[in-house]
Amino acid sequence: MADQGQPARAGADAPLITVVLPDGQEVTGRLHERRQTPGQWWYRVGVPAWRNTDDGGVEASEYRVWVRAPELVRPVDGVAYDAVPTQRMEPPTAVETILGPRRPTGWVLQKSSARRGAGQAVIHAPDCDDAPASGLVLGLDAALTAAERAGVRLCTLCGAAQELERLLGTEREDGGEESA
Repeated sequence: MADQGQPARAGADAPLITVVLPDGQEVTGRLHERRQTPGQWWYRVGVPAWRNTDDGGVEASEYRVWVRAPELVRPVDGVAYDAVPTQRMEPPTAVETILGPRRPTGWVLQKSSARRGAGQAVIHAPDCDDAPASGLVLGLDAALTAAERAGVRLCTLCGAAQELERLLGTEREDGGEESA
């Protein structure tokens, strides 16, 4: 996400900021905008550079790039940043605050690793610690169909058993069979 060759004059009114380069050097640049993402801020900074002109000359320029804040930027003493365009994330609604983050959609089918004998497949919620990263992700209909098969177990750690059993209208034991 870098813009090369911005004229040095463009954004000259942007406030100064110290930018930490990959090798640890610190240079003074300009802060053009800020953007909040989940768990992190990104700053669009411009650092001084040179560029070649069409007539073969060289002129001052600015290299613009998005960097993580605060790791790669430092404020300059006495500089105000109030006028910098800033995109903030929407605050969570009251419902989101009370209920917490939404669970990822879908269900993960963990196939049996048993080579011999009757192994059991397990259905997990996608955010379950026991769900395999390489497991098959199922939609609700496919998860319900799989849950009705003999030998398929529903994980009780992540709540897959409670949620899918309610939708199936059955109470199941660990073996995957309906209880009487």
